[in-house]
Amino acid sequence: QLQLVESGGGLVQPGGSLRLSCTASGFTLDDYAIGWFRQAPGKEREGVSCIGHNGRTIFYADSVKGRFTISRDNAKTTVYLQMNSLKPEDTGVYTCAAGSTIATLEDVPYDYWGQGTQVTVSS
Repeated sequence: QLQLVESGGGLVQPGGSLRLSCTASGFTLDDYAIGWFRQAPGKEREGVSCIGHNGRTIFYADSVKGRFTISRDNAKTTVYLQMNSLKPEDTGVYTCAAGSTIATLEDVPYDYWGQGTQVTVSS
């Protein structure tokens, strides 16, 4: 069974940091682009960051540029999202997704989705 599992979410104060992990089981990530998406209450899901299968193509949403860093370790079938200088507006459920096409911040091309992990930024 192909699965993606996110971890690393939690409650953090503004200005703090979290590192999210997206781990695959039942398949390897070598041939997949990975995207991180988030959804805040009452808002649509938005693409936060994505990385191509070989790590050479990376995109960030304007709202997180300079604060978030995506990386991948194919040997560990894990993709990370390092989130620094967190703001209250970063609050939401963060979900990773795997797709066999190019990396994109659009959600349509992704084939497999995790269940999500909650990130809450609050004092």
